[in-house]
Amino acid sequence: MEAEQQKQQRPRQRPRRKGQKRKLEDEASAATAAAASSLGSAGADDDNEEEDGSAGTPEICRHSHAALAREVRAQVDVLIRCASSWRHADRAAAKRATHVLAELAKNEEVVNMIVEGGAVAALVCHLEEPAVAAQTQEEQQLRPFELEVEKGAAFTLGLLAVKPEHQQFIVDAGALPPLVKLLKRQRSTTNSRMVNSVIKRAADAITNLAHENSNIKTRVRMEGGIPPLVELLESQDLKVQRAAAGALRTLAFKNDENKTQIVQCNALPTLILMLRSEDAAIHYEAVGVIGNLVHSSPNIKKEVLNAGALQPVIGLLSSCCTESQREAALLLGQFASADSDCKVHIVQRGAVRPLIEMLQSADVQLREMSAFALGRLAQVYFLFLI
Repeated sequence: MEAEQQKQQRPRQRPRRKGQKRKLEDEASAATAAAASSLGSAGADDDNEEEDGSAGTPEICRHSHAALAREVRAQVDVLIRCASSWRHADRAAAKRATHVLAELAKNEEVVNMIVEGGAVAALVCHLEEPAVAAQTQEEQQLRPFELEVEKGAAFTLGLLAVKPEHQQFIVDAGALPPLVKLLKRQRSTTNSRMVNSVIKRAADAITNLAHENSNIKTRVRMEGGIPPLVELLESQDLKVQRAAAGALRTLAFKNDENKTQIVQCNALPTLILMLRSEDAAIHYEAVGVIGNLVHSSPNIKKEVLNAGALQPVIGLLSSCCTESQREAALLLGQFASADSDCKVHIVQRGAVRPLIEMLQSADVQLREMSAFALGRLAQVYFLFLI
């Protein structure tokens, strides 16, 4: 039965990965006009492909390949030259370079070229603000493009990390410590809008780096990434809250040590509150985190139930969000394996009727998840009294 449960659990991360890629691509299209114009016809073709909804991207001809390689090298050179400067012109150039590379990274055929062109090390350097003090008092007060370059670097690295073969390379280049440091920026600044934006980028980058990579999941924990992510679950910015939950969801998947630390950091009360959120994206991520925490972890399952998760999870069966319904049904099936008393509570609190209604859904996965939960519940005789 656990094998069946694991089979049902497996699809959790794949949709997240695809969704994360799409989210990053959509946001990359907001790069500056100057950056977009520097991409030439290859970038324009990629935009047209996306608008038309056609699959794949056109092959890059040899001429375009050479031009793109030169463009990548030029932007990498800019990042290297400006790495330790607070001068306004240098910060502006570095910001533009991250935007150009992000635009290029939208085309997966170009991602390898960006990595091979030395962009990873240059981008990692820009995850931290320049260590050299500003030369003038005016520049020191203004701190030109504060956190904007760092945000662009984190965003671009997140795009590059979508390709699994580049995940370890980015981590080995030293990306995790500064990304974790960015997660903690809210404690030391008042520029909340920009801080929230860079925190979100950092959390998204960690999500992509750790996706289906057990070694990197462990590295994130060892670098101290879990406590700030748990703290960010209480952020007033919903995008930050959602990004933090998404990262924790990835880190908890099939990693017992990460699960334990997430629970020890007292994430459960906040996650359970998030289950009641009116924002579908928030309760979807929350139920996903809890699902990954309890999977194959009976002790954590008991803690989750004792913390009061059962009723809000049952409530999500009637959510307008199909994804949340699927996650809730799967989670109830996991809860039902705890003990017979838990099955009784699930039935008594009204889970059976919405689960039966879900069997009529046109969504195949939704029907499968509801059937899974009902199958677990059918082992208790109360079901047949409904």
